[in-house]
Amino acid sequence: MQIEVVKSKIHRVKVTGADLQYIGSVTIDENLMDAANIIQGEKVQIVNINNGERLETYAIPGPRNSGEITLNGPAARKVAKGDIVIIISYGIMEFEKAKTFKPSLIFPNENDNSLT
Repeated sequence: MQIEVVKSKIHRVKVTGADLQYIGSVTIDENLMDAANIIQGEKVQIVNINNGERLETYAIPGPRNSGEITLNGPAARKVAKGDIVIIISYGIMEFEKAKTFKPSLIFPNENDNSLT
């Protein structure tokens, strides 16, 4: 049996922008993507702490050390600049392996989205 488990999580980062006219996705500071083991194009879930919205999109890298978290396209309607969000990705694995799997969880400074 295979099950879906949390693979990566960026816990509580501040939305720095919302670009309705972009074709879609979430732009994430590449340092945060690396630290959380999220790759370009990976499906992610965005959970908005401020309004309870949950949505799925895909990740694209933003400039390193920028702290950028920008929701693009239709997702931009689900957030406001300054909202706090959690970004989660999931993986599918064998049940027994899932019992010992350790996800990549990061807890950036939510004031500037830095890893310090």
